[in-house]
Amino acid sequence: MKRHAALVPLSRDHHGGLILARLLQKDAPPYKGLPADLPGKADYAVKFYNEELIEHFHSEEKIVPLVKNINPRLDELLGSVLEEHKILHSLFRDLTDHADLASKLDLLGKTLEDHIRKEERQLFPLIQDTVGTETLDKLQHLLS
Repeated sequence: MKRHAALVPLSRDHHGGLILARLLQKDAPPYKGLPADLPGKADYAVKFYNEELIEHFHSEEKIVPLVKNINPRLDELLGSVLEEHKILHSLFRDLTDHADLASKLDLLGKTLEDHIRKEERQLFPLIQDTVGTETLDKLQHLLS
């Protein structure tokens, strides 16, 4: 499904998030130009979180008031996504404690990947299918 222009900026951000998610998982292949050791991956993850993901989550959360109370399934997904944001914030903050770092990185990578896939495969298509053109225009203005 082609992404509506209002949601394109959020989808574009997901590319970097998916690379990070895969990098952090135990079975990750090496990525050219990205760290290969656990402390390097943790530092990269925290930097990416601080410089990219916090603002990305904030942008996603800004759209919630415009799209909630339109469809029960959409409301359910919104609640789930917002709860996942809280979990992800906690997982990123937990990386400062390097005990069992491999497991923490793997859990974070899998959680982040699942979260992004849910948004791309379920949330964004449902938004496009259920909200009207006027709301999509408002979203586009809000996110630009």
